[in-house]
Amino acid sequence: MIDSMNNTLTIRPAREEETPLVLDFIMRLAEYERCADEVVADVPTLHRSLFVEHSAEVVFAEEPDGTIVGFALFFHNFSTFVGRKGLYLEDLFIVPEKRGRGYGRQLLQYLARLAVERNCGRMEWICLDWNENALRTYRAIGAIPMSDWTIQRLDEEALHKFAEI
Repeated sequence: MIDSMNNTLTIRPAREEETPLVLDFIMRLAEYERCADEVVADVPTLHRSLFVEHSAEVVFAEEPDGTIVGFALFFHNFSTFVGRKGLYLEDLFIVPEKRGRGYGRQLLQYLARLAVERNCGRMEWICLDWNENALRTYRAIGAIPMSDWTIQRLDEEALHKFAEI
């Protein structure tokens, strides 16, 4: 496992007892993305998903004084074209008062190193088209927008309805 630490930031895996903090960061991200009313996750569900089923992983960005300033939630997907797993970044969030210090970039670099260590063929994520600061960061690190692709989703209600057919 990659251990990331520099003079200003430590990036480390979340611990089970921090599940409420994971939910707190998810809520902060949802508020930033203007969709807090869509969050239905709760602590027991997250705990089961992250620490029992291991469906996803969370890392925290922590300052030297122990202040948690950001998080990333990710999981592995699979590319048939590449023939290997990939690392899919679901969420990345830095608290507003700590932005502009390179913390988001450090989290992305940590995840890129982890993806290389785990022999992933690529790393992917989505970004809201109005989040110009994030988009600038992504272009600066070499990320390529996938303009020919659109996201398709069956939400829980649609998924259950379709599964009945």
